[in-house]
Amino acid sequence: MCGRYASSRGPEDLAGVFEIEKWDSAEALAPDFNVAPTKEVYAVLDRPLKDAEDRSPVRQLRTLKWGLVPSWSKTPEGGARMINARAETVHEKPSYRRAFTSRRCVIPADGYYEWVTAPEERQLEVEGKKKRPRKQPYFVTPADGSVFAMAGLYEFWRDKTLPDEHPLAWWVTCTVITTEAETTPLAVAPAEGPGTLAEIHPRMPLMLTPDRWDAWLDPSRTDVEDLRGLLEPPPHGLMRAYPVSTAVSNVRNNGPELLKELEGPEEGTLF
Repeated sequence: MCGRYASSRGPEDLAGVFEIEKWDSAEALAPDFNVAPTKEVYAVLDRPLKDAEDRSPVRQLRTLKWGLVPSWSKTPEGGARMINARAETVHEKPSYRRAFTSRRCVIPADGYYEWVTAPEERQLEVEGKKKRPRKQPYFVTPADGSVFAMAGLYEFWRDKTLPDEHPLAWWVTCTVITTEAETTPLAVAPAEGPGTLAEIHPRMPLMLTPDRWDAWLDPSRTDVEDLRGLLEPPPHGLMRAYPVSTAVSNVRNNGPELLKELEGPEEGTLF
C-alpha cells in the first residue's frame, strides 16, 4: 500500500523532469517529508487548459487532494479511505474505472514509507496477548536518486451545497495505484532487516519508468486492455530501502531528518 510518502522537489525541478508546460506558482507547495492522506499533493497530468479554444492536452503540474472522491459521491467523506487503488482491479471498480480510462496522472515523490512489525511482536498478537506492536518504518526510494513516479488517477467532485463561483465548489482529488511488492532482492538493502520489498509489506506503489509516462498520461488512450498493459511492475532491482526514525509515524513531524538513514532498526523494533 501507500499511506505516507515524501515529496521535497519544487515545481521548477519537476517541470524539468516531466516536461511540464503549465503550472501555477500560486499552487506551489512547501517540501513535505511526511505526506499523509487528505493533504494537497503534486500531480502531473495531460489535460486541455480551462477555457482555452485549443482543446489539445497540455502537460500540467496541478495541486490535488490525496484521497479520491468519485464524481457520483453524495459527500466527500469517503475520500480519506480511497488513497490507494489496486492495479489488478482498478479497471472494474466503480470508484475508479471511469478515471482509469480518462483521468490518469503521475504523482511524483522522493519515495514512500512502509512499516514492518518485528516477528516477536507479531507472535504476541497471534497468541492473543494485548500488546500493541511496535513497527519499524523504512523509506523506499529509487537507488539512483531519481523521482519516484507513482501511477495515479484523479477525479472531479462538485459540492452542490455551494454556488458555482465559490472557490471550494469543485474538488480535484487523486489516488495512488498499488501493485504486489517485489520479491526479488533490493538494489541496496539494509545491513540487517528486509532484503526485498515484499518482506516489508505485500503491496507497493506502482512506479512508472520514464518510458511509460507519455502513454499513461495520454487521455486519448481509452482502451481498457491497452491501459492495463501499462500497469506492469517496473523492472526489478531499481529500489533501495533503509530504516528511518519512528518519528515519521507521527504525522505532525515533518522535516528532512525523517529521511536520515539509521544504522539499524530502532531498539524494540528488530525485524
